[in-house]
Amino acid sequence: MPPHSFEIGPAGKTAARAIVRARTARGYSQRQLAARVTALGRPMTATALSRIERTVRRCDIDDFVAIATALGAAPHTLLASSPRDRGHAERAET
Repeated sequence: MPPHSFEIGPAGKTAARAIVRARTARGYSQRQLAARVTALGRPMTATALSRIERTVRRCDIDDFVAIATALGAAPHTLLASSPRDRGHAERAET
C-alpha cells in the first residue's frame, strides 16, 4: 500500500507562517528555537523546524505547543491569523 500524502491545510499554513513571524521577531535562528523546544523535553532538530516552517512537514499538536512555549507565546495567539493570512484563507475558500 503506498504511503498517504496529506496536504497541509489552511490552518497548518497559518501556523507555519506564525511560527516564522514569532521566531524572527524574537531574533531566534531555527537552530536556536529547535534547541529551546528540545530543552522543554520535545526533541526537535533545526531540519524538522525548517520543514514545518516551509510546510513540507506537518506540525502535530505536541510540536506546536512546544514551539509556542519555546517562543513564549500561547498556542492560540499563534493561530490567530494576521490580515495577510486571512486574505490567503479567503482566496482558498473561493
